[in-house]
Amino acid sequence: MHIIDTAIADVKILTPKTFGDERGFFMETFRDDWFKQHVANVSFVQDNHSKSAQGILRGLHYQLKQPQGKLVRVVSGEVYDVAVDMRQSSPTFGQWVGVLLSAENKQQLWVPAGFAHGFYVTSDSAEFVYKCTDYYAPEHERSLLWSDSELAITWPILPGTSPSLSVKDQQGLPFAQASRFE
Repeated sequence: MHIIDTAIADVKILTPKTFGDERGFFMETFRDDWFKQHVANVSFVQDNHSKSAQGILRGLHYQLKQPQGKLVRVVSGEVYDVAVDMRQSSPTFGQWVGVLLSAENKQQLWVPAGFAHGFYVTSDSAEFVYKCTDYYAPEHERSLLWSDSELAITWPILPGTSPSLSVKDQQGLPFAQASRFE
């Protein structure tokens, strides 16, 4: 596994070693001892898998209690994945990182607890798989406004379209009003 640093030191891009030939490929996508030694000393308790159509934007989500670190990857299609630092004591508080993740590039993104997370589907559809360091707790979930002008995230929205959002994401709070971590 190769680690690529991002503009936010705690957020990492992981590129697995892929072994393949005309028959297909093999890659190791996660190894607990390696991850703890090289990325973050965390344990994962839940795996999730979602499928979304082109133009859907999910996020930006985070949980104030039971915060989740997430190791995310795309197994079909492509998404633009975003992590926003919500840790008030962090030198990168309010900054964001965006990365194209695809089944083709096989990259993963490590998003630590304390970050809002979301993605926008750029392909016809995408299947998104992620490991979480804590359990989903909807009563503690918050939604940060994806289009907040203070954050100025440069989403690759298809020309002439608007993203498809859930009601929860339409009602996301601007960064200035959003709950934060210490």
